[in-house]
Amino acid sequence: MNLPNKITIFRVILIPVFLILLMVPGIPLGKWIAIFVFIIASLSDMVDGKIARKYHLVTDFGKFMDPLADKLLVCSALIALIDLDKIPAWAVIIIIAREFTISGFRLVASDNGRVIAASMWGKVKTTVQMVTIIYLLTLIAADVKNSTFVLIGNILIGAAVALTVISLIDYMVKNKDVISTSK
Repeated sequence: MNLPNKITIFRVILIPVFLILLMVPGIPLGKWIAIFVFIIASLSDMVDGKIARKYHLVTDFGKFMDPLADKLLVCSALIALIDLDKIPAWAVIIIIAREFTISGFRLVASDNGRVIAASMWGKVKTTVQMVTIIYLLTLIAADVKNSTFVLIGNILIGAAVALTVISLIDYMVKNKDVISTSK
């Protein structure tokens, strides 16, 4: 178990910690600490990838677990935000459906000996999703109900959903041959 893989496992372990801090009432500063934990978990994705590439520590485990850990983190946060009435379920359904679709697409490609790397649109989508989640978590922690701040949150949600759809279309168009050459 190399360092990047340990960081990935650490990110997965942080998910229930994040959810407990966010969702369990009465924890002093729980929501603020939840934001900090989410940020640390989000940044750990960048760190483990850089270490893995720089020191040639890329493993099959890391190729599988790293994107899974990211999806678990983002999807857990989004589902919690539905419960906290900060994001509409339809937006989360679109985001999660895209993640399942691309994961399935990558599995088919993998069966054909092909790796589909993250695209620029996918990276931008992930960044905007994480910024949106952090923004919405901050509204919760600060108990902000001001319509201007809520509007900004809604704009961020719209941008995250739009980029989710754009990145899905980008993956499908660039890799359409994966489906036609599948076994």
